[in-house]
Amino acid sequence: MVESNNPEAAQAPEEVEPVDEAITSLTQANLDLLEVLKDVFSDFDPQPGALDNLPQVTVKSGEIERVCRLAKDDPRLGMVQLSLIACVDYQEYFQMVYILHCLDPDRTAVIKTDVPYETPALPSVTSVWRAADWYEREAHDLFGVHFEGHPDLAPLLLYDGFEGYPGRKEYPFNDYQEF
Repeated sequence: MVESNNPEAAQAPEEVEPVDEAITSLTQANLDLLEVLKDVFSDFDPQPGALDNLPQVTVKSGEIERVCRLAKDDPRLGMVQLSLIACVDYQEYFQMVYILHCLDPDRTAVIKTDVPYETPALPSVTSVWRAADWYEREAHDLFGVHFEGHPDLAPLLLYDGFEGYPGRKEYPFNDYQEF
């Protein structure tokens, strides 16, 4: 190691923010949208990311309804269309993925939130988009996620009295047997 007589050289190196390759691969328009998402949701400590050239932010599950309402109502975003809600089972937790769309200008963003596996509950976004109704019922049926404030979590795909949640990785599927 070479010693330096320069006192500035002895200072600790600047902390460099880790580079997320998915973010750096975003188009300029989507990089700009990611900056707007971070700014609009700054009160919610959004964690930025990217998925297949779509800007995304991850927020706390208890804040999802307020974040989605802001995504729809804030004129900088104008995410008036809910395209999809998906539930992903990571076995330690569930991740709810909300794909939102703005019609003018044409752009898409993703909001994610993690939900505890043992007590999967979060606020419903049906008050923001009516389209959330069946998506939330599907996640409730298949994964057991409870959406607080949902108007009717009656089974959508399964029959009343069905035991278990067949969307979960832990669900025991019986081996196929020919009769």
